[in-house]
Formats: sequence, C-alpha cells, structure tokens
Amino acid sequence: MRKLTFAMNMTLDGYIAAPGDDLGWSGGEGPDSSPGDELFRWWSDRVAATGLSLYGRKLWEAMSPHWPTAGEQPGATPAVIEFARRWRNMPKVVFSSTIDRAGWNTRLVTGDAVAEITRLKAGDGGPMDIGGATLAGAAMRAGLIDEYVLVTHPALVGGGTPFFTTLDSWVNLNLVETRTFPGGVVLTRYETR
Repeated sequence: MRKLTFAMNMTLDGYIAAPGDDLGWSGGEGPDSSPGDELFRWWSDRVAATGLSLYGRKLWEAMSPHWPTAGEQPGATPAVIEFARRWRNMPKVVFSSTIDRAGWNTRLVTGDAVAEITRLKAGDGGPMDIGGATLAGAAMRAGLIDEYVLVTHPALVGGGTPFFTTLDSWVNLNLVETRTFPGGVVLTRYETR
C-alpha cells in the first residue's frame, strides 16, 4: 500500500492561503525569497522523492502556469532549474470537473476523487503527496492520509483557506520530526496512528 502525505506551507493560525488566495505571507516561490535556500531545497527534495503527486484544481492552476518553464526564464538559479525539472518529471494526477486537460506528465480525473485516491493507495509505487485544501479535506475525512507535514510560517492572517477541514471524528497522530528553517519557519511531521 502506498503512503499518502499532505504537506503544505501554512500560517501560524492554520491557513494555507490568506483571503483572496494571497500567499504573500509565505515569502514567495524560490530560493532567493524568505525563508530562503534551505526550505526551497527541502521542498525540491520532497518533489524528487514523490512517486505521484495529487493536485486539486486550484493548486494545479497556481503551479502549472509557473513551474513547467520556470527553469528556462532569464535569471533562473540552479535551484529553480532543478525544482522545475523535478516538478515536470514527477507523475501527477489533477482532480477537477471544470478543466479539460492537464500537461506535464499529468493525468486528469473528473470522477470520484476519494474512490480514485483509494485505488491509487492500494496500488504499487512510491509515496504520494496530496495538495490543495478541498482535495486534501476529502481525503482527510475519508481517513486516507497517512502523514501530515506542516511547514508553519510565523504569520497570522486571520482567515482564508484552512489547512485542516472539519472532521467527523478525531485522528490521533504521532510526532515523527521537527525542524526549524531560517526566518522562524518550523516543520512538524506527524503520522496517523
């Protein structure tokens, strides 16, 4: 059975995006932005180790216009070039009923997301990551997530898109890793019991 991880940047008050889908609190995308190279390399290494990445539509629409060609842009650093290559090469599944195609080593699923994630988990292959609040929320409620990785930034935004969804029952977790990054960013990694 494949392992499914939900990993996202989030604010201290628990949001993955501020109102209006504002991500300004996260310091941007790339190694030259706060909190810098170390966290960017961590995310890049995570992409390299992922066997399959599952995207909700909104996260896909945020990532897909930028990363396929980011490494070819003037001034692209070696770290950005490497991340863009890893991202393009990583197999991806996008769950959406409103878009009609997705490129860059990506398969589009328009049907029941929970059924498809359950099928994918039961198959062979490397670990899977899931991203996007709505998609991850459905997987959370279905009990499909094996690990939560919270990359917490020292910002309070007061509202927006929460990392966690409302659950019907408790989920007990074991802390398996903590790590600090420059700028006060703290990574915590939990496995479900």
